[in-house]
This record gives sequence, C-alpha cells and structure tokens, in this order.
Amino acid sequence: MTIMIVRLGTPRQPGEGLRIGTVRRPPRGVRKERYAAEDWFDLWYPDLAPSPALMAKGRAATKAEEWGAFLRAFRAEMNEPTARRALDLLAALSHHANFSVGCYCEDERRCHRSVLRALLAERGAAVA
Repeated sequence: MTIMIVRLGTPRQPGEGLRIGTVRRPPRGVRKERYAAEDWFDLWYPDLAPSPALMAKGRAATKAEEWGAFLRAFRAEMNEPTARRALDLLAALSHHANFSVGCYCEDERRCHRSVLRALLAERGAAVA
C-alpha cells in the first residue's frame, strides 16, 4: 500500500486509490459533482495546504532564499496540531490502503506537495 503524490487534474494512475486535494481552493469553473470525474480529487482537504498568506509568498518567490523561507514556514504550519495529526493519520493509513495527495502546481519541486512528501516519509509513510 502506498501514497502517491500527484498533480490534480491529471489522469489517474493505476492503483492510485482515493485522491485527496491538499489545496486551499477547489478548481474554478468546475462543478462540485465533477471534481472526481474530471480527476481533480475525491476529497478536498485544505488543512494540508499553505495558508493564503503563505501561498502568496510561495507564488511570489523568485529567489532560492525566498523559496527556502516559504518551505520553512510551510513546515512550521504543518507542525501545528491539526496538520500534524492529519499527517500522522495519512502516514498510518498508507500501510493499509492506496491513496494519493496532490496539488495543482505543474512542478512538484516548486510546490508544497514536495514538503508533504517529505513530511509523510519522515513519519514512516509508504510513499511512491
């Protein structure tokens, strides 16, 4: 069993399982009933997305130092009790079910999902 880290809105991979959208806002112009059918997500879980203010800083980061500051701040947000418990739960579930978590960003290296990947792995999750 594993967690896959995916880009939302892309075709699902075989065995991906439930797709969890770790984004602050659902996709624009898509009816709620179509989220799963159009490969966005099955479950929206914004608790694992950067806060709106931090998301703006991440998008505006053009220098390595700015991106590094975003990464540190997002890790700090994910160390808050609600996020920490959610990450612990997902890590534990990864040993019993296939599922995926994702975001809209094209490049995972410049996306909060790279941090989610690391945080889940640090908790012993089975990450693909």
